[in-house]
Amino acid sequence: MVTDNPHGRLQGWLLLLFALFLLCPGSGMAAETQLLDRIVAVVNDDVVLQSELDQEVRSIEQKLAQVGAPDMPGNEIRKQALERLILEKLQLAEAKKTGATVDDETLLRAMNNIAKQNGLSLEELAAALQEQGMSMEEYREELRKEITLQRLRNREVVSRIQVTKAEVDNYLAHAEENPGGRDAYHLRHILIATPDGASSEEIAAARKQAEDILQRLKNGEDFAALATRYSAGQQALEGGDLGWLEAGQVPTLFAKDLATMEKGEVRGPYQAASGFHIIKLEDYKGGDKNIIRQTHARHILIRTDEMTSDQDAKNRLEQLYQRIKGGEDFAALARAHSDDKASAIKGGDLGWVSPGDLVPKFEEVMDALPIGGLSEPFRTQFGWHIVQVLERRDHDATEEVKRDKAKLALRKRKADEALQLYLRKLRDQAYVEIHLDDDY
Repeated sequence: MVTDNPHGRLQGWLLLLFALFLLCPGSGMAAETQLLDRIVAVVNDDVVLQSELDQEVRSIEQKLAQVGAPDMPGNEIRKQALERLILEKLQLAEAKKTGATVDDETLLRAMNNIAKQNGLSLEELAAALQEQGMSMEEYREELRKEITLQRLRNREVVSRIQVTKAEVDNYLAHAEENPGGRDAYHLRHILIATPDGASSEEIAAARKQAEDILQRLKNGEDFAALATRYSAGQQALEGGDLGWLEAGQVPTLFAKDLATMEKGEVRGPYQAASGFHIIKLEDYKGGDKNIIRQTHARHILIRTDEMTSDQDAKNRLEQLYQRIKGGEDFAALARAHSDDKASAIKGGDLGWVSPGDLVPKFEEVMDALPIGGLSEPFRTQFGWHIVQVLERRDHDATEEVKRDKAKLALRKRKADEALQLYLRKLRDQAYVEIHLDDDY
């Protein structure tokens, strides 16, 4: 917002004068640098420079071309770019204030992981970036910003999200109401936002804009292009593409309509606290059973610690392995010797184990055994084990999987809504002064 706060205005002019002093001809900088790095906005105690705005505009233009919307007017691109930079500055300032920053060691680990995921060394990653016109240092700082913003959002928004059993039950009940067995939707979305505490005139203007966009969509205009141009949603630059959402993850605002919409159909506008929403149903699908192979197993664990070396643990377990092979009772030895106290009291019994329940190395050894098979001693991060497979079964885990998916979907839905409100609150409470023309 543009404010008339006298203290803030003075602060803004001081920052502007300081920048102009640095960029005057007497400072030794070239004339073109003076034009490039003028201040275009004051954001609390920070500023947005012309060079930053130009770079963000180029980034948006590239994304527009990718989603097939290259004809967006320049002033609208510039407005969207500036708003994105203002929000970024506000979030980075909050991250610094709350300690959600990223140190160099964390950043290096992240870069190594990215390089590894792409089958590259850091040197090869640098070369690949160079081909795209970006230096390694620029990439480093962009990655630092991205991780910082994610940490802030996790701390201030995601970590505060709670999902109750009752909410999961309601989610599943709602999902099962869908006719035709629909339980997932591929959606596109446009949000025409209204400010916090919007006046009746602002709400009416937003409604009118949303209705105009809906009519243009019905007349055949491309949804992705209009979403990129007008939407205030988080996925605007992806053409408003929300990807696949579980039925219970869909906001209740338009969930009932989705149950009867046809592929390609557009509906709205739906009014909510954040503004007016328009949706397009790209696709939907029904649910499938989730049959998984479970293993009933038992094990003995000898941990390594200050008193037990790795070799000592291995030797002890080797002796137990030979005693079991010689006919001694596995359960009795587990109760007497296993360091996994939770399973030791049950004779080492782990119960029915599903894929992903145990660490990968343990599952790898267990899955390779036949029913009744006993492994030789092997090591995981917890110590040395032997495992025996008692039985296997195919288990219908549809309900468990549904509940897990429901909980994740509810967390995501709540987090998306909370993030939108958090960003709007940051923007509304900030001192922002624009140094561009009225149509910026």
